Amino acid sequence: MKVLIVDDAAFIRVTLKMMLEKNGYEVIGDAANGSEAILKYNQHKPDLVTMDITMPVMDGISALKAIKKMNPAAKVVMISAMGQENHVREAVMAGANGFIVKPFVEDQVIRGLSKLQ
Repeated sequence: MKVLIVDDAAFIRVTLKMMLEKNGYEVIGDAANGSEAILKYNQHKPDLVTMDITMPVMDGISALKAIKKMNPAAKVVMISAMGQENHVREAVMAGANGFIVKPFVEDQVIRGLSKLQ
């Protein structure tokens, strides 16, 4: 399964990449904001996107909506910090396929993503 990782924090991108590759996922790219995410989604056509909610330039919910408009079948899992319940609801309404809450642990991430295969 090809994955695009979207998060403004480089250490989160690196951490997720290591977790996913260790568990058999192919990370085909990463992006630091929603605008980059849309470009890379178009370019690489991943099977799955992990999307941070709070990012500069374009937030994850706006990017989610744009990706879902391009491909209604796109699988996007939102990643958010504790206490962002209002964003979680908005993302579900925009078509998010799941959620991972920061700080996350490897088992939680892999379990959450494996449901979408």
